Amino acid sequence: MLASLLTGCGSLPGASGNAAGAGSGAPITVMTWAPSGTKGTNMAGMPAMAEAYARWVNAKGGIAGHQLRVLTCNERNDSVAAARCAQKAVDHHAVAVVGSYSRQGRSFMGPLEAANIPYIGGYGVSTEEFDSPLSYPVNGGQAALLAGNGRQLADECERVSLVRPDTIQGDQMPPLLNSGLATGGRTAAHDVRAPENATDYTGAAQQAMDEVGADPAFYGTAEFGARAKGACVTATLGEHTDTFFDSFRRLQEDKPKVQMASVLGSVNQTLVDRTGGKSSPLEGALVTGWYPDARDPRWNTMRDVITEHAFDDNRIDPADAGVQTTWIAYTVLRATVEQVTEEGRDVTARSLQQALDSGDRAVDTGGLTPKLRWRYDDMLAVQSFPRIVNAMVTYQVVRDGRLVTTHSGFVNLTRTLEKPRKDA
Repeated sequence: MLASLLTGCGSLPGASGNAAGAGSGAPITVMTWAPSGTKGTNMAGMPAMAEAYARWVNAKGGIAGHQLRVLTCNERNDSVAAARCAQKAVDHHAVAVVGSYSRQGRSFMGPLEAANIPYIGGYGVSTEEFDSPLSYPVNGGQAALLAGNGRQLADECERVSLVRPDTIQGDQMPPLLNSGLATGGRTAAHDVRAPENATDYTGAAQQAMDEVGADPAFYGTAEFGARAKGACVTATLGEHTDTFFDSFRRLQEDKPKVQMASVLGSVNQTLVDRTGGKSSPLEGALVTGWYPDARDPRWNTMRDVITEHAFDDNRIDPADAGVQTTWIAYTVLRATVEQVTEEGRDVTARSLQQALDSGDRAVDTGGLTPKLRWRYDDMLAVQSFPRIVNAMVTYQVVRDGRLVTTHSGFVNLTRTLEKPRKDA
């Protein structure tokens, strides 16, 4: 199964077919894709989580009597591969693409739209996920994370540097972060562009520190000289964020300490553990996420499924935001299939789309997100991201080597995101 993921598309055993009849118990085919084995961001845990979810529901009799067949595909962080994954979903008559990761929205959304296949619970890294009528996002994507991070930093940061990829996607980040900073009464962050796949970020780290004035000759230090007052650096470089913070740590050794920050997806519990736990250079870092922290009991069912049905699959990290997004996306799929079946309709791509659009029933994710629905009235008026229906984030911090929540419940960023933004 791992080999099938790495070489292209695989599937859990089960019959293929376009429509699952309401009373027939015919299998339902869906697809989950993500990059794996690339030099960029890799999300192999998402297809692995989808496969574990299918084993779980099928062991319990399926979804409303329908066995769940999961196809997986490696989109390789490549536009051609992403388009091929989408075409394979069409060719195999998938009724939905669920819980997937791809930045290649221009490549994959066209084939899905042509076949009326809904895209449920994408990770939220492509613009098309937030403007296609066939997309049903479960989180606020990059927009919510960056705006939330700015709002989180505004409480204690007078000067902020944002280190982000020098890419088209990276160009969207400064205005979003700045919207959160402005809500907290702070000035815009210094924009530090960095190579997406570098093996050393000393230059970017030095520039970020210089921009916020970490030198005590400019701004002074805390009482015991331990911290540069009001100076903060946040980095959003995906899997290469740890490389940046390693470079940053070495520069910080003989200088006043600057407050570090990031967003989940760039920083997670696995990274904290790998870099030293309590002695990690990320200790004290402020982190913005979409969901409750990984130790929250609302994740217990997902953890049980991983334990019982993932067969020690080391691709799956229950603290990973991608794995969590896939779990929530399949929760949405399950609720929607149950609704369609109860209404006596065949389970098809079209019937799922109609059920999602009608919003007759809000989807309860067990408190991992607000209840979700995608009616026109539920869409937020967010510039460039009109499909956002969930603007909630959580504030976390690395404390004693663990990512823990610092704010009770969710933080609602609707007003921050709906305010007009100036381009970077």
